[in-house]
Amino acid sequence: MIIPCKQIAEELEKVLKKEVSILKKKKKTIKLVIFLVGSSPEQLSFVKIKQRIAQRIGVKFEFINIKTTPPFEKFVRLIKETSHDPSTTGIIIQQPLPAQLSTDSIYDFIEIKKEIEGHRRKTEFFSPLGLAVLTLFKYLYVHPKADKKLFVDMKTDIGSLKKALKHKKIVIIGRGITGGRPIGKTLTDAKINFVSTNSQTIKPEEYYREADVILTAAGKKVITPDIIKQGAILINVGVRKEKGLLRGDYDEKEVKDVASFYTATPGGIGPLDVLYLYKNLIDAAKMK
Repeated sequence: MIIPCKQIAEELEKVLKKEVSILKKKKKTIKLVIFLVGSSPEQLSFVKIKQRIAQRIGVKFEFINIKTTPPFEKFVRLIKETSHDPSTTGIIIQQPLPAQLSTDSIYDFIEIKKEIEGHRRKTEFFSPLGLAVLTLFKYLYVHPKADKKLFVDMKTDIGSLKKALKHKKIVIIGRGITGGRPIGKTLTDAKINFVSTNSQTIKPEEYYREADVILTAAGKKVITPDIIKQGAILINVGVRKEKGLLRGDYDEKEVKDVASFYTATPGGIGPLDVLYLYKNLIDAAKMK
């Protein structure tokens, strides 16, 4: 059965739109700034998705597109200037960055209350992608209704989630900065056990066959029905192109009779990821 990510996203978006409206009445400005280095069509499409949602919920949106890779010092200076701008509520840096700019320390140049993706140490924010995964766990194991109660609160929901997942075997495939890594960090913060596999893992299929939940973030086809157990849950994060169409890390037609639940691609966890980005942005506005 397909997990109804679209319906869940629609309900959560209504909540965000209402919260933005309330903040505007209190004369609070809410603006997201996105940095993108390069002009990859795939990255530009991800930015456009974020821009569309910003327009729908009523948030200001600024896109800074640096088409050629700048020196590290120049890039950092621009990030700092933008961060110190009082009109900036939150900043995200579209990943992946070019190799000469790719370092976790890049986030240290964003004010901690404006770094809304949860990269910095001692941040109050959790990864939007990680929160999106927990939302699907909440739907599957705690609150099986597509409504506003699915928004995850790390202070109040973790107890019930930990209890529901205590005896579940969870496997994450991939460890990239836009997939497996932030999911793993969020599950670790929530004290939910999991096994992480990647391209270097020996005989990863042995872990897949025992898994109750598999989170795929590989960006290539890694799951076939013969290597998962009957009733497994599949949540896809990875994206690849096949014959010009977006696909996930498994073929939905192949797994639908084996998996008890699975996400579709496109239209799966992606919209939830973006909505949690804006949830963090709204929380940042409340802190100002």
